[in-house]
Amino acid sequence: MGVKIILIFAFYNNNCIASFFNKFTPMLKLLLIQADIATEMDSIAAASDGISTKFIDLAFKGGWIMIPILLLSVIGVYIFFDRYLAIKKAGKFDNGLLEKIRVYITSGKVDEAMMLCRSSNSPAARMVEKGISRIGRPLSDVTTAIENVGNLEISKLEKGLPVLASVAGGAPMLGFLGTVMGMIQAFYDMANAGNNIDVTLLSTGIYQAMVTTVAGLIVGIIAYFAYNILVSSVEKVVFTMEATTSEFMDLLNEPA
Repeated sequence: MGVKIILIFAFYNNNCIASFFNKFTPMLKLLLIQADIATEMDSIAAASDGISTKFIDLAFKGGWIMIPILLLSVIGVYIFFDRYLAIKKAGKFDNGLLEKIRVYITSGKVDEAMMLCRSSNSPAARMVEKGISRIGRPLSDVTTAIENVGNLEISKLEKGLPVLASVAGGAPMLGFLGTVMGMIQAFYDMANAGNNIDVTLLSTGIYQAMVTTVAGLIVGIIAYFAYNILVSSVEKVVFTMEATTSEFMDLLNEPA
C-alpha cells in the first residue's frame, strides 16, 4: 500500500512538472532567443567599433607621408568644386541672345548690342561682344579678335586643371614612397632583432607601410576621375563658344 502511494505521488509530480515545463517552454525559448540576439548585436557593435578604431589607428600610423597625401586630397577637392561651379556657370548661354543682337545690329544699335552681351556675362557672350566692337573692319580681323578672346576664356576655364592632374599622378607615388620607407624600416627592425625575430614585428611594419599606398591610391583615383569630368565639361563649353562664334560670323556675312 505504501509503495502504491509513493508511485501515485511520483506519477502525479511528474505530470505536474511536465505540464509546468510545457506551459513555460515557449516563454523560455523566447527568452533564450532574445538573449542570443542581444549577444550577437553586442558582438557586431564591438566588431564595428574595433574596425573603425583600427582604421583610424592605421591612418595615424602611416607616418609623416600621410600629411602631404592629406594636403593633396584637400587641394584636389577644392580645385574640383571651384572649377566645376565656374565651368557650369560659363556653360549657360541664352540661345535667343544672337537673335536680339541681330535685331540691334540691323537697326544700327551697336552700343545696345554690346550692352546686351555684357549683361549675359558668359565666355560666348564676351567673344560676340569683341566681334561687335570690330564691326566695320575686315572679317579676318573680326575672326582673329574673337579667337584671341576665346583662347583667353578657355585658359581661364582650365585654370587649376594641371594641378589636379598632378594630384592624380603624385598621390599614388607618395603612397608608394611611404610603403617603401615602411618596408625598409620593417626589415631594419628585423635585422636589429637578431635571433629574436618575431613574426608580429615584421607583419606590423608591413601593414603599417601599406596604409600609405591605400591612401595615395584613393586620393589619386578620385582626382583622376575629377580631372576627366572637368575636362569633358570644358570641352562642352568650348563647343558652345565655337557654335556661337560661327552663328555670329554668319550674321555678319548676311547681306545688309
